Amino acid sequence: MDLPRGPGRGAVVVAAALWVGALAGAHFSVSSTALAAGAVALVAFFFRTWVTVLLVVVAVGLVSGAGSAHRDQEVHHTAIVEGSGVVAGVAATDSLPYGPGYRFVLRPMEWRRTGRAAFEWIGPRIAIDTSRDDVVAGDSVVVVGLLRAKTGYVRGDPVAGRMTASELTVVEAAGSPLLAAGNWLRARVQARMSVLDRVPAAALLSGFLIGDVADLPAGDVEALRRSGLTHYVAVSGSNVALVLGAWWLVMTPLRMGTRLRAVTGLVLLAVFVVATRWESSVIRAATMAGLVLGCRAVGWPLDAWTALGAAVSLLLAISGGLAYDVGFQLSVLATAGVLVGMRLWRNKSPRVFWAPLAATVGAQLAVVPVLLVHFGTVPLFSPVANLLAAPLVTLATTLGGFGVVVGWDLPLQLGATVAAGVLQIARIAGEWPQLGPLAVATAGIGAGLSWQTALRAPLVAGIAAVLVLGSLPPGPPALPTVTFLDVGQGDSVLIQDPSGAVALVDGGHDPGVLRGALRRYGINRIDLLIASHGDLDHVGGLAGLAESMEVGRFWLPTGHALSAALGDLKAGLEAAGVAVEEVGTGSRARLGEFAFTVLGPQRRYAADNDGSVVLLVDTAGKSVLLPGDIGEIAQRELPPLAPDILLVPHHGAATTDLEWLEETVGAVAVVSVGINNYGHPHPSVMATLQRAGAMVRVTAEMGDVVVPLGS
Repeated sequence: MDLPRGPGRGAVVVAAALWVGALAGAHFSVSSTALAAGAVALVAFFFRTWVTVLLVVVAVGLVSGAGSAHRDQEVHHTAIVEGSGVVAGVAATDSLPYGPGYRFVLRPMEWRRTGRAAFEWIGPRIAIDTSRDDVVAGDSVVVVGLLRAKTGYVRGDPVAGRMTASELTVVEAAGSPLLAAGNWLRARVQARMSVLDRVPAAALLSGFLIGDVADLPAGDVEALRRSGLTHYVAVSGSNVALVLGAWWLVMTPLRMGTRLRAVTGLVLLAVFVVATRWESSVIRAATMAGLVLGCRAVGWPLDAWTALGAAVSLLLAISGGLAYDVGFQLSVLATAGVLVGMRLWRNKSPRVFWAPLAATVGAQLAVVPVLLVHFGTVPLFSPVANLLAAPLVTLATTLGGFGVVVGWDLPLQLGATVAAGVLQIARIAGEWPQLGPLAVATAGIGAGLSWQTALRAPLVAGIAAVLVLGSLPPGPPALPTVTFLDVGQGDSVLIQDPSGAVALVDGGHDPGVLRGALRRYGINRIDLLIASHGDLDHVGGLAGLAESMEVGRFWLPTGHALSAALGDLKAGLEAAGVAVEEVGTGSRARLGEFAFTVLGPQRRYAADNDGSVVLLVDTAGKSVLLPGDIGEIAQRELPPLAPDILLVPHHGAATTDLEWLEETVGAVAVVSVGINNYGHPHPSVMATLQRAGAMVRVTAEMGDVVVPLGS
């Protein structure tokens, strides 16, 4: 194997030590970090070996990690001047879809409350909610609206407040030449993609070129993840190599010297980083390529391992927060895996087959720990999917890039056609088996035991068979079963009949989380889909559902205006040929052994939450009440009920009538909730449930709550 040697080994060891320090530093206060770094430096003073270097490097990592964490905390702890007014500043991100509108991050420069004089305010970053989709990073904007102190993160950026814009004016485009050039390149790609009519293949092609997959359906995003192909839209090393390769071809006729080509290449890399919106993976790849170019310009050879170690060390020293960035972790480990894998089957022929397979296997094995930690599963046959997709991705990216540069539609159309092939591979491979931690550990132990034995082949075959069979999704349950899915801060209830019939009530807020939950239970068709109401934490996860599985019928509440999310969901399902029905009191359906009765909404309510579909589900002498987010008014208008299982309304919010709750709750109460800033579930609600003697199950604590019914 091609393990690092010489300077490469030292660079990798230094990078690893920095990484350890940065991970630890993120959990220390600034003063604790200073003491720890001082102690490390003092110990290092007494050693004159590699130990000294490593201890100093760890100290640098501690400082960098603590500094990044402190900067985030500082933003969250900065006071915000709340109220209606006008804020001027510079957009730190593009406006991206968020709920019914768009959201971007603003660096404030000036603030004026209504009726008061303006004053300079170099304040913490704030999130701006707007209806405009044309704000670009670097734009100078003026926003009129209501500012509230509300901490959080927007695509990894900490924010101290949120402002809902009633008016927004772009005063001036980005002034920095680098930012302006990167924005122009990004806008050029997006404009050229418009000739392809926003089809999924065009969105994927945009992802190959600049990492922009905003228009890619949620189901296809999940298919890319499950097939192990997501890295192709997380712009990284292969994209940087293609950009530089194309640049060398352009520069060759000009007979530029090595240094001038290196300098122009560095400028192009900087523009490309801006165009791809400085994703951590492309920053890693560009830094690594930049070091190689810079060293080549001064006549210093730099091998791949040294370049990787130096790039990682430099970036972690500057921003220790990257140590926890998933994209950065995957990019670094995948690159190391490729370098090792390239030597795996170096003597096998034909090289055109074995070299890419070895690189793919190496990369996939290297990222397994990160995938398990962050996503819980790894695709078993990801190397196969990558081997099939890799040449298509390269061809699509080349055709798309050429079409963007020269302005021809034909290369773009051909590129989109090839990208459609990649998408089809992802959709097919996304249904292949996934391995959890136990299966991966079993495979690793089995591989180790079989490596030096004559029974290697049958052992490997047996382990592979067990893994495949063990990763197959389960069939229908033996009893009618209701499962309250853990979808974070939101609701989603899966109802399964032994016949195989399936109903789904709501879907949480994240399509990826919902798709993962449905796959755990082997769901590939939904006979009855129900949206209780239009809030994102109930219907956001249902976006694109009909693109990944068959849906029979769709129910939504009658008597209320549709939210943007629910309207889009309805339109998408209708376009897919799904029967759509607005339901209210008295609507009924039967699914296998389950009977569904709609108890509400009984009328039109002022509050959208009170207009939720209230569903009573009966089977085998047991009943389940699913009341959506109804509050006190709608609760009082329901008939007397005594369900065996109650989904506590509105995630246990204080909007519930406690007397109604105590009278209604049965043997089991389920609170579907995740980490939130709303105070859900409210202490008064939990106290009422305990006083009523109900067995309380909270999804945030228990995960999926599975309730078999019948006997």
